Amino acid sequence: MQIQGVYAALATTDIKKAEEFYSYLFGREADDRPMARLIQWRDVAGANIQVFEDRDTAGSGRLTIVVPDMADARNALRKIGVQLVGEAQGDYGRIAQISDPDGNRITLAEPPSRAFTR
Repeated sequence: MQIQGVYAALATTDIKKAEEFYSYLFGREADDRPMARLIQWRDVAGANIQVFEDRDTAGSGRLTIVVPDMADARNALRKIGVQLVGEAQGDYGRIAQISDPDGNRITLAEPPSRAFTR
């Protein structure tokens, strides 16, 4: 089997509200609307993301976004009224979480400033 691309997908109850949230989060408007109640962003730091309307599964998705600086991310999110929660430092960087308007969990991960070695 030859694979041409891969998309992560998150369900929402309100496609317009989700589009506004993710457009801000990704720093740009959606690239495509391939069908009713489906929007997608191509090449978001190498990943492809779809958001689709499905009331039955909305809020159960998970997504991890790697950020270079957690403090910068915190400040940018504060501008839209989103707060980081569950901040933790581990052996390989720092993490914190946010939720989209439906409750899908988004983990922000900040790698350490130097490469991890053992």
